Amino acid sequence: MELFGDPAVWLPFTFAALMGLSILIYVVLDGFDLGVGVLFPFAEPAERDRMIASIGPFWDANETWLVLAIGILLVAFPSAHGAILTALYLPVAVMLIGLILRGVAFEFRAKAPLTQKRAWDGAFYAGSLMTSLAQGFMLGLYIMGLEQSWATYGFAILTAVFLTVGYSFIGATWLILKTESALQRKAVDWAKGGIWGLVLGLGAISAASPLVSPRIFDKWFSMPEFLYLAPFPILSGLLVLGLWRGLQRLPAEGDKGAWQPFAGSIALFTLAFLGLAYSFYPYVVPEKLTIYEAASAPESLIIILVGTCFVLPAILAYTALAYVIFRGKATELSYD
Repeated sequence: MELFGDPAVWLPFTFAALMGLSILIYVVLDGFDLGVGVLFPFAEPAERDRMIASIGPFWDANETWLVLAIGILLVAFPSAHGAILTALYLPVAVMLIGLILRGVAFEFRAKAPLTQKRAWDGAFYAGSLMTSLAQGFMLGLYIMGLEQSWATYGFAILTAVFLTVGYSFIGATWLILKTESALQRKAVDWAKGGIWGLVLGLGAISAASPLVSPRIFDKWFSMPEFLYLAPFPILSGLLVLGLWRGLQRLPAEGDKGAWQPFAGSIALFTLAFLGLAYSFYPYVVPEKLTIYEAASAPESLIIILVGTCFVLPAILAYTALAYVIFRGKATELSYD
């Protein structure tokens, strides 16, 4: 097959897949800890400590996947990196400020006097909200082909709100898995509300994508391409139905089924991401630059791929190890 015969073809495809995998893992993993931060104002002070404890061992490592995705974009698709970050300079800056604020607040809320703890809790919430909204805004502009107009800004604001609600939903499902008693019951209620925002967000993105590009419209609604895409909305609908029914049965005796909403939300995010990837392929800058046009020279990509073969398994290994070591319910927060 030509895909696996010509390095100028299979290398860009490989790096696009690796970048997509990194983005997907980041959205799921950092999505839930951003969601926990977004839910902070709805929790009592003591509950916030338990919420922080539930993400404490993971949140910093989760952001590694964002660094990896941007690194792959820079070294494998340098022209696309320039075009995307130039168009998204302001929301990227807001996102970075939010991530910094989260990191500082995470550490300082434990060391500050009790009278200042509430302020640092507010900073943690603000950083989480800024990061979530910025990422949603970037997603909206990307779907709109990075065009700058009032209409595209309006859609980007819409996706910013819906992605933030989506993060709060996956954050709530994480808390269902990691907490118990009153906080777990609250998390179930948060998830019941958040799932509808997630559904509306997926619906808005699904409605807008084919309208932006005649190419995507044809890819969605011509035969046999329509048959390739059909499983995505069908499976997504079944997942939403299953999630809703599962949430009605929680919390259950013996914590039965507490893992199911989080697993279902991961599957739903994955299906949405795969649908976007299918729609926009082979473009890395929508309708302007394909992965093959934007890719570095095959000689450079081969060298980068060798390094990636060492780096990626290491990141996967320590990420998996952290989740295995700190499995189970979040314990009392301690910084000793």
